[in-house]
Amino acid sequence: MNKIQTLLIGSALAAIASTSAFAQTAQPAQADSSGQMSAQMQGAPGVTPPPQNLVAPAPTDPLVQKRNANAKANAEYRASKNASKAELKATNKEAKAQYKEEVRNAKINQKADKQTAKDELNAAEPSTPKDSGLQH
Repeated sequence: MNKIQTLLIGSALAAIASTSAFAQTAQPAQADSSGQMSAQMQGAPGVTPPPQNLVAPAPTDPLVQKRNANAKANAEYRASKNASKAELKATNKEAKAQYKEEVRNAKINQKADKQTAKDELNAAEPSTPKDSGLQH
């Protein structure tokens, strides 16, 4: 993990250094026939310079190529792992919700069965008091 962070920081610094070096070596603005700089180079409002695409040449060093390939493979692996983990989490969440629903339904059915059995028992017995009036 530390190697990857170091690589990312190093590549970011290299990109910044190359863009600043490119900006320093840019040619100065050409003067108009009146001796003033053109409106585009002066940064007039509404006028933006064209975007510059910097493309670094592919490294020819086999160790650098291997490092880049390993970094790419690691990134793909992490993405795949995170996707699998998210899928597993969603599946577990769905299974847990289904289980809770089944338990809830089973409890409702159990209460209904108990109530039905109680009602049948009460209907079968006469409605006489259970106490025969004997006192102890």
